[in-house]
Amino acid sequence: MGKFLKFLIVVAILAVGAWFVYQKYNSGSKVESKHQLLVERIEAMGKLELVKYRYSDVVEHKNINTFLPDASVLLIVKADAVGCVNLTKLTPEDIKVIGDSVSIKLPAPEICYTKIDHEASKVYDTKMAFLREAELVDEAYKTAEKAVADDVKKSDILQQTKANATTVFKPLLQGLGFSKISLTFE
Repeated sequence: MGKFLKFLIVVAILAVGAWFVYQKYNSGSKVESKHQLLVERIEAMGKLELVKYRYSDVVEHKNINTFLPDASVLLIVKADAVGCVNLTKLTPEDIKVIGDSVSIKLPAPEICYTKIDHEASKVYDTKMAFLREAELVDEAYKTAEKAVADDVKKSDILQQTKANATTVFKPLLQGLGFSKISLTFE
């Protein structure tokens, strides 16, 4: 019985020692990331963003093959399109002040950008993609981005940008003491 008790004590000490070593050296994976950040360009911004459209697109993208099964991916894509007026294009000749009246010829509204919100978008399902999954998802996002850009061009975002510009500028100009305000666009 004495040898058996000594054996159990040695096994217990080894088990406790192994547990401490395991906890010390295997406390999870460590991530190390080094950066050398450099400001590449500084630009003066003068675009006044006046309207944002939020799009949702359900994309079923298929890669049809002759011999292999068709690979497909199902995505829910969220995207934003923003209409703005570029105030850097405004010149002193575009502003006319006579007494308490002001006339401003604003630059034509434009689409500032359309972009996919990858954090809000989700990949819901992939079928038969196996090693091509990343490529298939990337292709699906690109087709969604093109579809959103095409739809934005057909939408009334530029008209809404004009209306919002008027809504923003009129009270501002009234606050500056102008009672007669004329806002036009190129």
